[in-house]
Amino acid sequence: MGTTVLAGALVVTILILPNRLDWMSVRAFFRLPVEAVFLSAVLLVLPARARRVTAGSLGVLLGLSAILKCLDMGFRQTLARPFDLVFDWVLLNDGADWVKDSFGRSGEVLAVVGVIVLVIAVLALSVLAMTRLADVLARHRTGAVRATLVLGVAWVVCFTMGAQTGGVTIATKGYTQYLSNRVQYVRDGLGDADVYKKQMAVDAFADTPSDQLLTGLRGKDVMLTFIESYGRVAIDDPAMGPEVDATLKEGDARLEAAGFSARSGWLKSPVTGAGSWLAHSTFLSGTWVKNQQRYRSLTTSDRATLTSYFQKTGAWRTVGIVPGVRKAWPEGKYFGLDHIYDSTHLGYQGPYFSWTPVPDQFSLESFQKLEHGKKNRDPIMAEIILASSHNPWSPIARTIDWKDLGDGKVFYKIKKEGTNPTEVWKSSKRVRTEYRKAIQYSLDSLTQWVQRYGDDDTVLVFLGDHQPVPTVTGNSANRDVPVTIVARDPKVLDRVSGWGWTDGLKPAADAPEWPMNEFRDRFMTAYGPNPGAGATTTSH
Repeated sequence: MGTTVLAGALVVTILILPNRLDWMSVRAFFRLPVEAVFLSAVLLVLPARARRVTAGSLGVLLGLSAILKCLDMGFRQTLARPFDLVFDWVLLNDGADWVKDSFGRSGEVLAVVGVIVLVIAVLALSVLAMTRLADVLARHRTGAVRATLVLGVAWVVCFTMGAQTGGVTIATKGYTQYLSNRVQYVRDGLGDADVYKKQMAVDAFADTPSDQLLTGLRGKDVMLTFIESYGRVAIDDPAMGPEVDATLKEGDARLEAAGFSARSGWLKSPVTGAGSWLAHSTFLSGTWVKNQQRYRSLTTSDRATLTSYFQKTGAWRTVGIVPGVRKAWPEGKYFGLDHIYDSTHLGYQGPYFSWTPVPDQFSLESFQKLEHGKKNRDPIMAEIILASSHNPWSPIARTIDWKDLGDGKVFYKIKKEGTNPTEVWKSSKRVRTEYRKAIQYSLDSLTQWVQRYGDDDTVLVFLGDHQPVPTVTGNSANRDVPVTIVARDPKVLDRVSGWGWTDGLKPAADAPEWPMNEFRDRFMTAYGPNPGAGATTTSH
């Protein structure tokens, strides 16, 4: 009897289990799922052999859906969206790599083994539970028929009356709706490739002669810089905002002292929590790259990017400073970069800071030594990806005297002084604190570099790639990130005077909010031969 009760409880739990942690409550598990009544009726009318086969098949389905709901929970906590059955399988490997970088090889092995064991256990228990319940229904057919009829009538009555307890509807068909939504999600995903192909074909600058591209920036060194996870929450959140605001004010004063000015606005990222490469490619390509399939389609296409347009002019040497890249990156060629410096080519001999291979300050100093500081060189267009504010934000580097950076070994001592990620992630408050400190470090490193090495020909465009994980944002649906243009030459900022952006490094709450894919065309229009012309916007 006890085993049968547990089997029934497992099946019902899977049927009514929410796929979001923020929907979890005791009341959520005291509901009557119509699917339980339906499954009971199906098993009762089938002959013995068909009943056992059907029970086993239903057990597999229930087990797989339970696993999928758990994946949804994890992805919502990380990416603020459910798991995509079409595109997200590749991200599981990235997740394993993140665990290894954050908690070591042993942590990765334990996590992978634990997941495999859990998957097998869920599938096995689901099949055994359904098989046992099918046998019990067959042995007690008369009583089971009566109970099924009673529960069916009770469900219809509760559903018709909209009966609730504590605001939770008692009669639910949520599992059926969940499966239906997932099927539609897959169907939409499979058809997305054709939609995106049509969007990529629309490029307002595809036929523009190279001598008419980016004419307003000729002779300037242009740095397109991404700050990992620098989202609107860092500025707007009441707990973090004052500290970050102070850092931005210090940066404004630092830049003003060096003769620089800044303008800031907001961009809406296609992702949140993670997936930086999707945001980077959205910003650079002028198309909405919202999933891995779109990214693959883009990087195997001839769609021009902002960086490749700089390269096309022949007026700039284009380079990439990508310290987060530690493996072969064949997509790098697509972005139109003459030379790429990954984590192994920056001269860094210091420690990793959890996921981050190279601290931001060192990455920027390496850019100075390897490219920007050379004499008698051509103008540079650099894509720079600052990675120190990457999850899990523990331990964090801190800014030191630029003369003391050396080969980076000085950071071994700094890392020892930092926090332990396994301890930090026990408290959401501590996670938020470390995130805020990481953003401050990245901002300080960048503004100090401009003050130290910037000149009349320096143009810096920096932005966040996406909002941080829901642990920090509090499950906010907002996907805005700050974007800023910094220059000493007033003519550079005059070109964007009509954008309505805010003076300084901090965008005002009511500053314009653009989809990230619109920036490329607006930027190229502003710095083209006809800066007053309207830019073509692209669809999502």
